[in-house]
Amino acid sequence: MKTATPAMARAINDRLALDLLLERGPLTAPQLRTLTGLSRPTVSDLIERLMVAGLIEVTGEYGEDRRGPNARLYGLVADRAHVAGVDLRRSAVNVTVADITGEVVGKATRAIDDSASPGTLAALIVDAVTAAAGKRVLETVVIGAPGLVDPRDGELISGEGEVPGWRRGVVGSVRQRLGLPVVLENEVNLAAIAELRKGAARGSEDFVLLWLDDGVGAAVVLGGRLRRGASGGAGEIGFLDISGVPYCDLVEARVLRGLGRSEVVHRIAKGAFAFATLLDPGLVVLGGKTGHEGGDELAALVSERLRELAPAPTEVRASTVEGNAVLQGAVLTALDLTRDRVFG
Repeated sequence: MKTATPAMARAINDRLALDLLLERGPLTAPQLRTLTGLSRPTVSDLIERLMVAGLIEVTGEYGEDRRGPNARLYGLVADRAHVAGVDLRRSAVNVTVADITGEVVGKATRAIDDSASPGTLAALIVDAVTAAAGKRVLETVVIGAPGLVDPRDGELISGEGEVPGWRRGVVGSVRQRLGLPVVLENEVNLAAIAELRKGAARGSEDFVLLWLDDGVGAAVVLGGRLRRGASGGAGEIGFLDISGVPYCDLVEARVLRGLGRSEVVHRIAKGAFAFATLLDPGLVVLGGKTGHEGGDELAALVSERLRELAPAPTEVRASTVEGNAVLQGAVLTALDLTRDRVFG
């Protein structure tokens, strides 16, 4: 086994310190020493390197009665980099821009006309991203949209027509017009990232997000990692045949609105049952409009029904991500990519 080179050890220590500052906010040098277990000279060198690189800065002092180097609070330079998350809906493009700490600094929305062409849609996305960014320079843009995305090349496989003008090649056009990295991801996969990091699945390594809205789908997270499948089709439960009817036609929000509570629970439990028997994730999160509106009461009823069906114990929870889960997942994904590039 090879030992780390001095350069590699410095890079590891730098990233450790940066992640601590992300998680805990501004810290003093003594606090960094305590949390990292590194020596005083190592932390001093680390702080100097990160300040020269423009990654951290002095943000204040710790304690009213203390003075000197040990009292200085060091924090991340928030505007060192910015990212954009995009949620592409049938009727609108929603964009959120955040700084490298995750603080939201800009938003924009643009309506999509039913007659939009691929070129018009690409221009609309670029306009919304540019408006949300203002004068800020972006590092990464992540777009969440309906359809299958090939994990090998990041291109759209299916889902054309679900948004006016949405075709293979639109993301490439957006990338060319913006002149920066633009990543496409399935919308439900991004919602699952939001649930994993800040929602109902926080602290869970394995879970399935069952997305119940005007569109139906699922996302699979195993071992703390999103699983897309060989061709990006993991979790596409909407295509599952239930007694001759596609599952999406049984549980779309507009369909469930006309049913009694018992039938709604029964139908949702069938989808959860499929994942419980095949993957044994231990947790199913009910997301989308139906999951949010049903809340804990619906989750408890589906859990009770699932216990009657599934051989493996499976907890059911309602989504707890407030606001647009797809958009938040897009921002979180863009931040991960950008931090790896900027922080090393």
